[in-house]
Amino acid sequence: MSTNQSWGGRFAEGPREAVAAYTDSQTYDRALYAQDIRGSQAHARMLGRQGVITPEEAEQIVNGLDAVKQEIESGAFVWKPALEDVHMNIEARLTEIIGDVGKKLHTGRSRNDQVGLTFRLFVADRLTAWQQRAAHLCATLVSCADGHQDDILPGCTHMQPAQPVSLAHHLLAYAWMFRRDCMRLDDVLRRVRISPLGAAALAGTTYPLDPQSVADEVGFDGIYGNSMDAVSDRDFVLEALFAASCIMAHLSRLCEELIIWANPAFGFVQLSDGYSTGSSIMPQKKNPDVAELMRGKTGRVYGALMGMLTIMKGLPMTYNRDLQEDKEGFLDADRTVDASLMLMAGMLEELTFRTDRMRAACARGFLNATELADYLVGKGLPFREAHHVTGHAVALAEKQGKGLEDLSLAELQQLDARITDDVYAVLDYAAAVRRRETPAGTGPRSVARQIEQLRTWLQERA
Repeated sequence: MSTNQSWGGRFAEGPREAVAAYTDSQTYDRALYAQDIRGSQAHARMLGRQGVITPEEAEQIVNGLDAVKQEIESGAFVWKPALEDVHMNIEARLTEIIGDVGKKLHTGRSRNDQVGLTFRLFVADRLTAWQQRAAHLCATLVSCADGHQDDILPGCTHMQPAQPVSLAHHLLAYAWMFRRDCMRLDDVLRRVRISPLGAAALAGTTYPLDPQSVADEVGFDGIYGNSMDAVSDRDFVLEALFAASCIMAHLSRLCEELIIWANPAFGFVQLSDGYSTGSSIMPQKKNPDVAELMRGKTGRVYGALMGMLTIMKGLPMTYNRDLQEDKEGFLDADRTVDASLMLMAGMLEELTFRTDRMRAACARGFLNATELADYLVGKGLPFREAHHVTGHAVALAEKQGKGLEDLSLAELQQLDARITDDVYAVLDYAAAVRRRETPAGTGPRSVARQIEQLRTWLQERA
């Protein structure tokens, strides 16, 4: 029995049924249909301009591909596993619609460079969508921060109370993270938007192609400098998955804090019913399942990155079928990142901040200890000595079950006679926040500058 595969001319029979099923990729790479058609139309137009096919044939192909796209999007298209992938399914249907002219589409290219262009177009489109989601989440955080510039809560190091900060400052820390994610994606996109078309299988082609014109038409910045590198490079997938992993790491950190803050032992936030679930046996429970799942799904994206790194580590030049495995991990990561960014923005928009609980928590943990040390430095003590005196003050207050601000002036003066009653203004938690006006600090003017900077950046991206 002869084979009807595109490569089957020298084969007397097709692959075994189990082999065909094992190597089939159209079940998932059909997600790339729009990008494959877009790249093929640009290729056909270029063939027509270069005289490789006639302009009339190029127009037939372009129109035929439009018809194929309409069939796919209407659900009328019949996917055929025997045709292996999205590329051959589309080309075969094109030929059914317009006849043998459709067979001329593949002139001057291989599936190796075709796949590379199609997947690059898809990745570029998805990274752009991630950017929009990340920018929206950044804007949501900025909006939340703007409404909480005067609220304070304990800032922690080592998950222990450290110094008071404004809630706005805390939220803006995450806004800056997602701004970095957007900027990182900008950088990745510069390397994604390089066209491999013209490399053919690995060595280029004898046809008089104009690959730069194809790159220009699809919105890419340039073409590859080496045809062997062009068909075997998957750095763009690795970089995209690394960017995805960074996004998920930032989301997971935010999820962790929301989960902790939602625990009644903290009670800093109240999740809306729409982003929570209950327990099957404990009626009082309100579980932060969305945040927990998002934290858990971070591992899926990390796994996709590690999987892709493992695929690439031992591949010789040039194209190897291992590279078919570049898509499923990315497709899964794309779904995860896109949904997670959207859901986090929605969860924050419906979140209730219990600022009274946050402020009350500042009285626990001696968050104003550094203020006392700095106060003593202002009175002439070297910082190391001031640190030592403050440590004694903390021990005294802890023994009595008080805060530093609750110690009497006499008790404080026993530790250092230079302390006067002006110390109590220094020990006020809100005052501690107001004094930290160094660039990027938690002081109100610094926070207002951050909000302005982020809003300016968001407006420039819009």
